[in-house]
Amino acid sequence: MVGNAVRERRRSTQSTPRISGPPTRVVTCTVKMADTEMESESKTGDNDDFQTLKELVDQLYYFRDHYFETHGVEDAGRKQNDVTQEMEKILKRLEEKEERYRHNAEFLLLRGRCVSVAPGFSGVAEESLSRAVKLDPGLVEGWNTLGEQYWRKGDLIGAKTCFSGALQQCKNKVSLRSLSMVLRQLPGGASEEQGQRVLESVDMARQAVQLDVTDGMSWYVLGNAYISLFFTSGQNPQVSQQAMSAYAQAEKVDRTASSNPDLHFNRATLFQYEEMYGSALVGFSRATALDPAWEEPPERERQLLDYLERLTTLINNKGKVKARRLKSMLSSLCPSALGPCSSPQFRSPSGRTGSLEPRCLSALVHGLNPGAAALGKVVFSLAPEGRMAFTFGMVDSEENCCVVMVYNTANSWGVLIGDSVVIPEPQVKRHSVTHKEKSFDFRSIRVDSPLLLIVNGKRQAARSQTAASVSYRPQSE
Repeated sequence: MVGNAVRERRRSTQSTPRISGPPTRVVTCTVKMADTEMESESKTGDNDDFQTLKELVDQLYYFRDHYFETHGVEDAGRKQNDVTQEMEKILKRLEEKEERYRHNAEFLLLRGRCVSVAPGFSGVAEESLSRAVKLDPGLVEGWNTLGEQYWRKGDLIGAKTCFSGALQQCKNKVSLRSLSMVLRQLPGGASEEQGQRVLESVDMARQAVQLDVTDGMSWYVLGNAYISLFFTSGQNPQVSQQAMSAYAQAEKVDRTASSNPDLHFNRATLFQYEEMYGSALVGFSRATALDPAWEEPPERERQLLDYLERLTTLINNKGKVKARRLKSMLSSLCPSALGPCSSPQFRSPSGRTGSLEPRCLSALVHGLNPGAAALGKVVFSLAPEGRMAFTFGMVDSEENCCVVMVYNTANSWGVLIGDSVVIPEPQVKRHSVTHKEKSFDFRSIRVDSPLLLIVNGKRQAARSQTAASVSYRPQSE
C-alpha cells in the first residue's frame, strides 16, 4: 500500500506529454512505454531508499539490544549515550529525505521508530506514528510503536487501543505481549476484575510465546505475567516455578535476555519473596551493573543486606534481652500456651485434624514438621524496608533463638516482645548466604499468613491478613 501511495502521488504531479497533431498508435505506444519506464525507475529508486533507511533503523535497534555483545558491562553507563549518538546519525539521514517523503506512511513509520529507540516519551515520535497509521491503517508496526509511545506518556487506555488495533490487522507477538503488559498495569477495578485482567494477560503472553518460541522478550513477559498471577491467585508455588522457568527459558533462547536489567530485577524480587536471598542479591547486583542509572536495584540490594545483617545480629544476641528478663519470660512458657492447638479437633494448615505436639526448636527438622508445634517467646521484631515480611525472633524453653518470617500481614499487625507464639506445623529453612564478602548463616520458620499463628493463646483476626501484591513501574518490562 505504501508503494501505491507513492506512485499515485508521483502521477498526480507528473505532466502529460504533449503531442502535436493527431496521435498515431505508434507514437501513443511509445509515450506510454516511456511513462512506464519512468515510473518503474522511480519505484525502484523509492524502494531502494526505503530499504536502505529501514536497514539503518533495524541496525539501530540491533545495536541497542545487542550492545553487550560488543561492549563490556563496565560500559553500561555509556550505553544510552552511544545509542543516542547512533540515533541522531540515522535521524539526520531521514531528515535529508523528509521533503520528498513527508506524506509517506512508511517513511513516517521509520522516523517514529528511529526516535522511539530512546527511552521516555517523544512528541516527535507520536506525531510521526499517528500520521503513519492514518495514512495506512494496516501498518501493524506503526500501531505497535505508537502504542509504546502512549504507554510511555502514561496513557494506558490509548496504548491498549493501539495494540488491540494492531491485532485486528494481524495476530503478532509484539502486540500480544504488549497487551499482556498493559492489561496488568491498568489501574482501578474490583479485585475480581483485576484478577480477570491478570488471567487475560497470562493468556496473551502465552500466545506470544507460541507464535515464536525463540523470542526471549516474549518469554520474559510471560515470566512477569506469572508473577502477577502468583500474587493474585493465592501464591501457588507452582505458578512461582512457572515464572522462574519462563525467565530461564528467555535466557536460554535469546542471548540478549541476559542483558535485560529488568529481568534480573524482577526475578530477584521473586527470589527474595521465596527466601532465596543469595540469588536475590546476585540479581539486584546484576541489574545494577547493566543499568547504573537505575536507582532501585542497588537500593534493594542495600536494603536486603542491611536486613540480613541486622537479623543475624539480633538472633545471636537474642534481641538484646537481658538474661534475667529472658528467664522470667520463659517461666510462663508451658504446654497450656498451645491454646487451640492442644484440642483434638484442631485442624492444622496441612489439613490434619488432632492436637499438636510441642517441640523445642532444636528438635525441628528442615522442611515441614507435621503434627508438631513450635512454641516460644518473642524477643525482637523487625519490619524491613519494603515490608516483604514481618520478621520476629522467638526463643524456646531451651533458650534457643530462631527467626520467624510472616507474610501477607496487614500493616497494623505485629507481635510484641514477651508475647507467646505457637507456630503449627512449622516450615523450617536453613540459610547460608555469602555476597560481597559478607556472610550470613541462620535458620528461619516461614509462615505464609498471620492467621496461621496462635498469639497469647488466641487465633488472629481476619483483618490481620492482607494479601501481598506486585506493582510495575511504567515501561519496566
